[in-house]
Amino acid sequence: MNRLVRGEDGRDWVVRAQMEWRAPATADDFEHDVAGSYGPGIAMVVVTALLAVILIVWTPDQVNIPAWVLLALLLIVLFFPLRWILRRPWTVVAETEGDATGDRPSERWVGTIRGMFRVQGEVKQISKTIQRHSLPDFDGPLHPVE
Repeated sequence: MNRLVRGEDGRDWVVRAQMEWRAPATADDFEHDVAGSYGPGIAMVVVTALLAVILIVWTPDQVNIPAWVLLALLLIVLFFPLRWILRRPWTVVAETEGDATGDRPSERWVGTIRGMFRVQGEVKQISKTIQRHSLPDFDGPLHPVE
């Protein structure tokens, strides 16, 4: 997701967002980063799959399962993977090379936004703020980087 935005002072800004498959390590999240490995989660998925296979194998032939039950089970199984995909963190970068005269220096602002739908709204808001004030909002998700 890339956008070219012209600031009020004439500088061209590039606002781009990229989905991260791993959450970026920050000082605020350090305690959560040192948590355990993926082992317990993988073990729970294997146990759940094993129990589902046993349930299907041991079901008598006379049992008639309605279609809505299968649909409900499918929705339950897909809930967490879909939630995981939709809540991935996005790294948003707004940067400029400065203006042609050299009066305004180049700048780079970086931030992290969580959620696929939220990032689209934030990028639009950042673009509007740059058009109006020639800088991203200091109270927004982006922060200047040296």
